[in-house]
Amino acid sequence: MANSSRSISANREVFLGVVFALLAAVGFSAKAILVKLAYLDSVDAMTLLALRMIFSVPFFIGVAIWARQHHAEPLNTHDRLLVLGLGLIGYYCSSFLDFLGLEHISAGLERLILFLYPTMTVILSAILYKRAVGRKVIAAMVLSYAGIALVFMHNGGENNGSVVLGASLVFASTLSYSIYLVGAGHAIARIGTMRFTAYAMVVASAASLLQFVAMRPLSALALPFRVYELSIAMAIFSTVLPVFLLSFAIRRIGSGSASLIGSIGPVSTIYMAYVFLNERISLLQITGSALVLAGVLVISLSTKKTS
Repeated sequence: MANSSRSISANREVFLGVVFALLAAVGFSAKAILVKLAYLDSVDAMTLLALRMIFSVPFFIGVAIWARQHHAEPLNTHDRLLVLGLGLIGYYCSSFLDFLGLEHISAGLERLILFLYPTMTVILSAILYKRAVGRKVIAAMVLSYAGIALVFMHNGGENNGSVVLGASLVFASTLSYSIYLVGAGHAIARIGTMRFTAYAMVVASAASLLQFVAMRPLSALALPFRVYELSIAMAIFSTVLPVFLLSFAIRRIGSGSASLIGSIGPVSTIYMAYVFLNERISLLQITGSALVLAGVLVISLSTKKTS
C-alpha cells in the first residue's frame, strides 16, 4: 500500500512537471505574439520593453527579498559582479535586441532563431572550455541552420532588407542569451536558480528603465490602453509565470526533460501567429521548422549524455 502511494505521488509529480514545462514553453512563445500585437499601435521597442519590465519587476523584487531572507550566505563581490554582468547580457541586452528584431520579422521566424541557442552554447563552450564537438552535433547544427535558411526564404519575399536586419538582431539576441547561459552555470550552482534569476531580472529591469528615462520623454507613455493591457499580459504570462513554472518543472522532471518539452515553443508560436497575426504557413516554413527542431533535439540529447 505504501509503495502504491509513493508510485502515485511520483507519477503525479512527473505529470505536474510536464504540465508546468508545457505551460512555460507556450508562455515564452506567446511573447512574440504580444509584442507584434503591441506594434500595431506604433509603440517602439524601447518603450515596450520598459513597460514589460515595469509590470514584471515587482514580482522579481519580491522573490529577491524572499530569497535573501532564506539564504543566510550573502553574495560576495564576485557574485554581485557576475549577477550584474550576466543580467545585463542575458536579459536586458538579449530582450532589447529581440524586441528590435520583431519590428522587422515574423513571430515564427523570431522564435526559430531564438531556438538556436543550444547550437551557440555548444560553439561557445567548445571555444572557452576546449570541448570537442562530435560529428553528430556538427551535422545537427548544419541541419538547424539549413532549416533557418528555408524559413528565411519563406519570409524573404516580404522585404528582404528588413528581414535580414530583423533576423540579424534576433540572432544577436540569441548569441547574447547563449553567453549568459554559458556564464551562468557556475553562478546558479552557487547562488541558486530562483535567487540568481530574480537578481538578474531586477538588474535587467533597472537597465531597461534607465535606458527609457535617458532616451525617451515621459510623453512617450501616452499610449493606447490596449498597449498597457498587452504589456501587463507580457509581464505576467510571458515573463514572470514561465520563469517560475520552468523552475518548478525542472525540480520535478529535470532540466533535460524540461528543455526537450520546450521544443514545442517554436511550433506553438507559428500556430499562434497564424491565429492572432494572420501570418501565413507554407510548406517551406513547415519543412524548415522541422529541420530546426530535429537539429536542436539531437544537440540537446547529445549534450545531456555528455554532461
